[in-house]
Amino acid sequence: MNSKFILYGAWRRLILLTFPILTVVFSLMLATTVQASASTVTTSTSFPISLSVFVPCAAGGAGEIVDLSGNLHDLFSVTLDGSGGFHLSAQDNPQGVSGVGETTGNKYQGTGVTRFSFSGTAGGTYVETDVNNFRIIGSGPGNNFMVHDNFHITVNPDGTVTSFHDNFSITCM
Repeated sequence: MNSKFILYGAWRRLILLTFPILTVVFSLMLATTVQASASTVTTSTSFPISLSVFVPCAAGGAGEIVDLSGNLHDLFSVTLDGSGGFHLSAQDNPQGVSGVGETTGNKYQGTGVTRFSFSGTAGGTYVETDVNNFRIIGSGPGNNFMVHDNFHITVNPDGTVTSFHDNFSITCM
């Protein structure tokens, strides 16, 4: 399996594991707390990352693995709205992420932004929207790589999915 799909799969697994945990936590918070007004907590942090990504358009189209490292900035916000609802949003973007191709030794930069949001109420409608634009930019023409994904789902209290789309693409530029 190509590492580009492993990267996407790891992100999807994180989202799919996070949602049930957050739902339980927020449901318990909402069930045990009387909210008189909105309450928001926002955190901003940066942490080191290291990953290897297969760039299929590199090395004249032969592709190569690019080893990247740097920092990932995370902005995370949770709001309890006073009406029994919660709203969670996060934004991640690489900062100073760079690397080298294992085959060619070419230098690359990791750029982009990932945003996701969840909202809902205990026992109510759940809405999630995610947008991911992940780019690996190489020197020279034709070896830039972009992963784009936009995802949306709306689930009614009875579990009926009323809206769903997942548009995923990989582009060499």
